[in-house]
Amino acid sequence: MPKTPVIEIRALHKSYGTLDVLKGVSINAQKGDVVSLIGSSGSGKSTLLRCCNLLEDSQQGEILFKGEPVRWKGSGLHRHPADRGQVTRIRTNLSMVFQSFNLWSHMTVLQNVMEAPLSVLKQDRAEVEARARALLDKVGIGDKAEVYPAQMSGGQQQRAAIARALCMQPEALLFDEPTSALDPELEKEVVRVIRALAEEGRTMLIVTHDMRMAADVSDHVVFLHDGKIEEQGPPESLFKTPQTARLRKFLSHSDAA
Repeated sequence: MPKTPVIEIRALHKSYGTLDVLKGVSINAQKGDVVSLIGSSGSGKSTLLRCCNLLEDSQQGEILFKGEPVRWKGSGLHRHPADRGQVTRIRTNLSMVFQSFNLWSHMTVLQNVMEAPLSVLKQDRAEVEARARALLDKVGIGDKAEVYPAQMSGGQQQRAAIARALCMQPEALLFDEPTSALDPELEKEVVRVIRALAEEGRTMLIVTHDMRMAADVSDHVVFLHDGKIEEQGPPESLFKTPQTARLRKFLSHSDAA
């Protein structure tokens, strides 16, 4: 009997007015899968991730979390999730890590990591603090718990953002270009953390420009072009023997593995 994917996207369409950004994209991520989304700017990668987490409304197609379909009302450009409680529950279980960190500047790193489990999940403060401190240790910045984001490097801020996502104890992690705002040395710090999470068997969808990371940590790689899946497959075949001219051209301009 086939397993139910943690994340399943079926024939998803997304438009901004008359601009079609996603044109029928379908993706599955089973428990423990790391799926990387690659492609040029404007190909729809980040939009797909935001639709998956219901930060953006799609106009057609289905999104399922652990077999449960998102319930919609309306159609086309007027389609919106019908159940706000379901949206909150899905977002709680699909923690997102953004390119720009999105840490609250007026809170310490520890407060940032603790905020959502306390305010959204209403969990016990002592339990959340213990988990948050353990996660900051895990990502290598336990000594930064009491400092503010502005006092940290970009790589440290991104690792704090990963700890914050993990503190929600999600079913899956969504990474939107987690290293693109960092210089190469700081990028390595974040890649090490993502690689360790992959080795733990975490379910992840990763939008990335880092072909080496995609090749290293992914079970499956999806190449998006102009809002459609141009090619997909295991990283060893997709990077070494690309089948389409568009992917060959894209990889020739990338720092591919």
